[in-house]
Amino acid sequence: MPKKILKRYMPDRQRIRDIKSLEFLGEKLHAPNLWHLNRRSVSRAFAVGLWAMYTPPLPWQMVIAAILSIYFDANVPLAVALVWITNPLTWVPMYYFAYLVGAWVLGLDSFTFTEFSSFFSIETAWSLGAPLLVGCFTLMNLGAVLGYFSIRWLWRRSVRQHWEFRKLRSKPLNSYYLVNLSYRAYRKLLHLHHADKL
Repeated sequence: MPKKILKRYMPDRQRIRDIKSLEFLGEKLHAPNLWHLNRRSVSRAFAVGLWAMYTPPLPWQMVIAAILSIYFDANVPLAVALVWITNPLTWVPMYYFAYLVGAWVLGLDSFTFTEFSSFFSIETAWSLGAPLLVGCFTLMNLGAVLGYFSIRWLWRRSVRQHWEFRKLRSKPLNSYYLVNLSYRAYRKLLHLHHADKL
């Protein structure tokens, strides 16, 4: 998993410090191990962030993500940033999907999207009752599991590709070696040698 991409989109320490709802966590929130970017901390951050993201409409999803990050030793800024996937622009479609999932699990009839969006708000969400809660709980756990294992797989794949590139870079361009390469590996090799000349 490319660290440069993650660093580009993660909030920095100062932005996390400025979140008033997280002030009660004090220095626990800024322990060095909670800011490292490695396969373990990032995969846990995705599990925590995607779980907290679908918490039934609450104003303190970031607090939940931060507390769970401390408990599970996950990357705090990444977990906190992920909960903002649910925001005022995405609330209605995302919670409607959760509502549909819950209604399907419970075998109940459901509102249309137009009906749902006409009355849905953070204040009225609880009136939807069991279908929304069951849907959110289902998606919270599904998101956490998929996020955790997907990141671990992508990280391993990235590391494996990096090692393949290093092996290819060390090989000379000779005809015997090129004949035995797959087409994909051959393209990688040519790209690497071209990049070296630039």
